Amino acid sequence: MSQAAPPATAAKPRPVLSPATVLRRFGPLLGLLLLCGVLGGASDRFLTADNLLNILRQSAVNLLVSLGQLVVIITAGIDLSVGSILGLCCVMVALLMHVGVPPLISVAVALAIGAALGAINGILLTKLHLPHPFIPTLGMMNVARGLALVISGGFPISELPSGFRFWGAGSIGWIPAPVILVLLFCTAFSIFLNRTTIGRDLYAIGGSPQAARLSGVPVDARLILVYALSGLTAAAGAMVLAGRMNSGFPLAGVGGELDSIAAVVIGGASFLGGVGLVSGTVVGALIMGVLRNGLNLLNVSPAWQTVVIGLVIVAAVWVDVVRQRASERGQE
Repeated sequence: MSQAAPPATAAKPRPVLSPATVLRRFGPLLGLLLLCGVLGGASDRFLTADNLLNILRQSAVNLLVSLGQLVVIITAGIDLSVGSILGLCCVMVALLMHVGVPPLISVAVALAIGAALGAINGILLTKLHLPHPFIPTLGMMNVARGLALVISGGFPISELPSGFRFWGAGSIGWIPAPVILVLLFCTAFSIFLNRTTIGRDLYAIGGSPQAARLSGVPVDARLILVYALSGLTAAAGAMVLAGRMNSGFPLAGVGGELDSIAAVVIGGASFLGGVGLVSGTVVGALIMGVLRNGLNLLNVSPAWQTVVIGLVIVAAVWVDVVRQRASERGQE
């Protein structure tokens, strides 16, 4: 007697991406490609290999700083001190080498200073129970910039060792050395955020610090670590900038906090916390670099460049608001 054939199993429907998810994942990349296409049509010099490599080299500093800003914004925070920490570390590494400290030790000390200043931001936020990260990081912004001016006397410290300059101005084959350094940092931060318990804790803190605390997450310790990482990447950006410019100058990094925040938000992270990817931040920083480069090629004045970039930042925040509303409607 023949057995009845087993009933066919219904195929599982493929998950449909919501408009908010599509916008968050692919919007920045599509925006970058569109911007490159427009600038390529407006200037025949834009899409040349030399110019594209130049964009990557010039974007390296903002990329490094933006990685630290990303982990802060994921926790629903903000770090306004990164530009000033970059300036102070830029001066310190140059000063140490000028007084005879070997470059490797000078770099290690400068990186430690950046991480320590960032950790102080986290300690002030968590232990003094300040109402918002805006307050301690704004204070540190002024302290670090003032120290950079005091230590340097307001003048740049030039003529740095050639070995140190390699990671800012050198190349390995046709690839700029700063690009290789950025790739290493991006890989490390991507693994940290996506493959470690601490990284997952940061997203939980950004989603709801109270719920994360009730789940056993050591919120204060995680926040101190986050701001230390932000200070560390600002210091790393200082090493690249000092090497590229062959100088440690106290006004390095002015406006760097705004550029890094813009790169992170343009890249799809949310000011409300809990959302953000390394890949999106890379695209956001490249959009900033491409925009500045293209405007320079088109002979747009620096004043109008500032206006355009300000409008881009406002547009990015507006897109974030639209994305959040679309996500909320999808959950209803």
